Amino acid sequence: MISAQGIEKQFGDLKVLKGVDLTVKQGEVVSIVGPSGAGKTTLLQILGTLDKPNSGSVFINDTEIQSLREKELARFRNENIGFVFQFHQLLPEFTAVENIILPALIAGKNKSKSEKKAREILNFLNLKDREHHKPAELSGGEKQRIAIARALINDPDVVFADEPTGSLDSKNQEELQKLFFSLRDEFNQTFVIVTHDLHLAHLSDREIKMKDGIVI
Repeated sequence: MISAQGIEKQFGDLKVLKGVDLTVKQGEVVSIVGPSGAGKTTLLQILGTLDKPNSGSVFINDTEIQSLREKELARFRNENIGFVFQFHQLLPEFTAVENIILPALIAGKNKSKSEKKAREILNFLNLKDREHHKPAELSGGEKQRIAIARALINDPDVVFADEPTGSLDSKNQEELQKLFFSLRDEFNQTFVIVTHDLHLAHLSDREIKMKDGIVI
């Protein structure tokens, strides 16, 4: 489903990625682990089309990302990729449902149908009673689950998550870990997760270990 070949990335004189190859299958939960400075987040951003490599190629479902023009790339990203970050990045003035449907509205989807789907996702995440709450009224774990709901609203082929449990306490970390696998089991959802959370990494179907810009 995802294939990356020969990914290199350089910032000035600093070579961050030094020829990374990897594949991810549909329905896998894959963790990318390694020390700080290993190139994990840079690789995730390239796989998620948020950044471009200096050389190498990325294919997602047989689409070569490097071949897409900017507008095509933005559309592909919106329709096929979900993102979850360490800090939820919810808009404070919007309710849970309003935050969740933003990617659907950007894609030009019907608002009422998107709201209905958002409520269905919230119900699955055990957050049905939080749909009208704004971020300031939610706990850290609830905010992160809302962020996951937002990532899922367009039925993405893959969700990329960057340290998704990093800002949570141990109880919420455990709940979020279970949620990734529930979503995989229920919907065959693919996750690629950069994490320092070794428990989450060990639970994953596969760990990709990085050091000094390469997969080891």
